[in-house]
Amino acid sequence: MSAILGEMPPVAILAGGLGTRLYPLTERLPKALVEINGEPFLAHQLRLLRARGVERVVLCIGQLGERIREYAGDGARFGLAIDYSLDGPALRGTAGAVRNALPLLGDAFFVVYGDSYLPCSYRDVAEAFRAAGQPGLMTVYRNEGRWDASNVEFADGRIVAYDKKNRTERMQHIDYGLGVFGRAAFEGPHADLADLYSDLLRRNRLAAVEVHERFYEIGSFDGIAELSRYLA
Repeated sequence: MSAILGEMPPVAILAGGLGTRLYPLTERLPKALVEINGEPFLAHQLRLLRARGVERVVLCIGQLGERIREYAGDGARFGLAIDYSLDGPALRGTAGAVRNALPLLGDAFFVVYGDSYLPCSYRDVAEAFRAAGQPGLMTVYRNEGRWDASNVEFADGRIVAYDKKNRTERMQHIDYGLGVFGRAAFEGPHADLADLYSDLLRRNRLAAVEVHERFYEIGSFDGIAELSRYLA
């Protein structure tokens, strides 16, 4: 393995959610294992990460997580090293799940949702994080309300405003769903990643980089259909 590949941060995949928007499909099946074009979604996601230079993944799992572990194993068949962080009986929230996994993640790491397919350059994002010297970085995409509700005002390479509830017309970008963090970002009490991002932004500690490849997700039946068409 080349030294360049070895510099890529590991990826924490948040795969502990209940997937209630996909019921009854996900009542007995974790969302990560929903079938897309004949294979579990997780297979597509892991192959994408490997193709982008990622070598190590930590799957943050919760309810039905053992099925994910049985499927993905140690990651060898995907060319990856996979570790697992178990949420436990209580839902910790997205930031809480990452905090729980910190012993496996090291000093800097990507965070991606377990229902997101994000075909951007992870290496460019990692380089932007290193160059910024901040504890957190959010990737943003110029969405203009097309694929989901835009929630970021982005100008001159920085985030001016970020709010998932109180949106304005100036918000033409969206949180792409791929973050990079140093472990110091998780020293606070935040349970949710959105709150963590907002706190970093308030303290001028949140960097940003714009990506130009649209995102796909399997959090909804429409999203499953769109990703299926894209991968076909």
